[in-house]
Amino acid sequence: MPELALVEERPGLGGLCGRDLLRIDDLAAGELLALLDLAERLKALQHERIPHPMLPGRSLAMIFEKPSTRTRVSFEVGMAQLGGHAVHLATAESQLGRGEPIADTGAVLSRYVDAIMIRTGAHARAEALAQAASVPVVNGLTDEHHPCQALADLMVLRERLGELEGRRLAWVGDGLNNVCHSLLTAAAMAGMEVVVASPEGYAPDPGVVAAAAAPVAVVEDPRAAVAGADAVVTDTWTSMGQEDERHQRLRDLAGYQVNAALLEAAAPGHVVLHCLPAHCGEEITEDVLWGPSSAAWDEAENRLHAQKALLAMIVE
Repeated sequence: MPELALVEERPGLGGLCGRDLLRIDDLAAGELLALLDLAERLKALQHERIPHPMLPGRSLAMIFEKPSTRTRVSFEVGMAQLGGHAVHLATAESQLGRGEPIADTGAVLSRYVDAIMIRTGAHARAEALAQAASVPVVNGLTDEHHPCQALADLMVLRERLGELEGRRLAWVGDGLNNVCHSLLTAAAMAGMEVVVASPEGYAPDPGVVAAAAAPVAVVEDPRAAVAGADAVVTDTWTSMGQEDERHQRLRDLAGYQVNAALLEAAAPGHVVLHCLPAHCGEEITEDVLWGPSSAAWDEAENRLHAQKALLAMIVE
């Protein structure tokens, strides 16, 4: 099986070995593309049921301080497919739930496992874990960044659109959002034209916009953003921890729904992305989410393949 032999050699992966991924811009543009290339190869192998045990005997600790479906299943199944295994640590089931400092947890887990994934609130908490750990740490989600989702998003955009350089990506809705921050960073690195349409008070973090590899336009008019767009992306208007703001957010973002009328302005053959879970009738309509332009389900699947590639590249 030549494909298997090629993967088992882990060619060209040494540059990321031992490194953390807390933000997309922890990667150079070339590293991002190499990771996506590997993810595509691993996806093909998995679809052909060709084993690819690149991480035999390795282990991943998964810290969940926020609940998850896609993150837990994709990392746990991914490690199994790579020949390793994952350990699920919910806050209530670990000493973190009794107040153990995150740095202490990182130091201890580093003696047991080969990598740590954390899904938490403040990004500073993931940074503190990475600083204390001596094994790679992966950000499975923080309030500010969601790099693993951006990897899956870019992967599906390459599958659907081909070459991304010069393509237009429009984000519609809440731009002060972890997925928006990571995706605008990744898309700019890939040479895409990025436009974010958000109402006042919901624009992405200016620091994230300023740090992007290419200029990112921030506007208030969603139709202007979507005009000629090859990809249109949205996310829930009320993320975890924002439930008390739900009614205000629904009012503020009411004009930013991704629906058939809005998509009339998009380019022919456009792709619609949503990281899920979706609230149909709010940020997106059901006919769009389940329609022919939607890549939400491929996007969800690609969490598995992109994260496998990431783990293969960072775990020693």
